[in-house]
Amino acid sequence: MRFLLYNIRYGAGIGRRIHFPFPYSGYLKRTNGQLDRIADFIKDQRPDIVGLVEVDTGSFRNGGDSQAAAIAGPLCHRHVFRTKYGYDSLASKLPLLRQQANAVMTNQKILGQRFHYLNHGMKRLVIEVGLPGLTVFLVHLALKYRQRQYQLIDLHQIVRRTPGPVVVAGDFNAFRGHGELTGFMAATGLRNADPWGLPSYPSRSPHRQLDFILHSPELQTRNFQAPAVRYSDHVPLIWDFEPPAGNTTGIIDGCGLTRPRPDGIGLRKPQGAFHGPLSFGHPGHRGRPPVDSGLRAQDHRRCSQRS
Repeated sequence: MRFLLYNIRYGAGIGRRIHFPFPYSGYLKRTNGQLDRIADFIKDQRPDIVGLVEVDTGSFRNGGDSQAAAIAGPLCHRHVFRTKYGYDSLASKLPLLRQQANAVMTNQKILGQRFHYLNHGMKRLVIEVGLPGLTVFLVHLALKYRQRQYQLIDLHQIVRRTPGPVVVAGDFNAFRGHGELTGFMAATGLRNADPWGLPSYPSRSPHRQLDFILHSPELQTRNFQAPAVRYSDHVPLIWDFEPPAGNTTGIIDGCGLTRPRPDGIGLRKPQGAFHGPLSFGHPGHRGRPPVDSGLRAQDHRRCSQRS
């Protein structure tokens, strides 16, 4: 199976496009052309599961249409999305900001979905999607270090009560390096799909590893790459892995086309002891429990092909 993770920056682009005529003005521009390039790139990779961070769900930037739907349609993928700000957040009530979301799309059968909001930070959303033999979590963590560490504590509580293999992926904003995640990984037993620590930010000259795909040991890595494309300020991550035993649907895409499994040898993350800066599951930790809400996945029955 192939998992693609991409922070697409709402299709706003990079360089002159986003900073002319004034810094970050690109966030206020129409994104149709840039979104087409992103959608074509994702389609060419033929992923089975896609995690999109920073996707617009229907503002003026894309003519009132959902970017998630625009990308999922040609893939013949079902998709699930939600605004990344908490229900009680001012950002969730403001124009433009309330359309800023994250999304998961897949050609697999969606068995269930849940939306958790963490107790700290402005970006709080955790999307949980249940697939046959696998549960996917998509995150976008806070910019401030302390808030991220508290968010990881909350995230650990969500992941630890999930049975079976899991994938936890997203933009972790780990500006202090992958060491920020060692405590979380030790507490959950998850492994990093990237055995080389490939940087994902900024796309023009990557030198920070902000985006991660973490997974249960039962899922064996076949290949991992971070393509050098500049459609966003992040580069995408592509992970090929062996699906759980008994799940063979991962090699058939949503349009009924067979994609061969990628060649390659299994890659293992180096073993070692990890000690994070915070204690996970500490009995003194207090906070409002995450708010869960279920919605039906958006099922695209018209799978139009791009010309």
